[in-house]
Amino acid sequence: MDNAIKLHYNVDGEDFTLAGTTSATVKKYLKTLGLPPDVIRRTAIAMYEAEINMVIHADGGVIDVEITPEKIHIVLKDRGPGIPDVEKAMQEGYSTASNEIRELGFGAGMGLPNIKTCSDEMKVDTVIGEGTTMDLVINIK
Repeated sequence: MDNAIKLHYNVDGEDFTLAGTTSATVKKYLKTLGLPPDVIRRTAIAMYEAEINMVIHADGGVIDVEITPEKIHIVLKDRGPGIPDVEKAMQEGYSTASNEIRELGFGAGMGLPNIKTCSDEMKVDTVIGEGTTMDLVINIK
């Protein structure tokens, strides 16, 4: 892999039938590149959790993935309401998901903590009323 590989995906908001499609697609692609299983697993989990958050809490968004020999860089931008208290949202078990979302099996409050655990770097920029951008890095080497 000499040059960076760049992938771009649109995430449809509130469509649970498609939720997780992007992360599954990237996981399969990373396997074709022969990347280490741990890197693939951590990338898939971080992307899945972030993608589900886009569907649950925002009106979808976009995901850009850049793969280099050293790292996988993922930027996720949504059009949601923003996160009022990022520190609180990072606590395991904290969730603002509705009862309807919880009944579907989502909203346990583990999304952001799981993303942080699986990422080597995680940056969250959020603007109330405009959306959230999450910048993730998973090191390959």
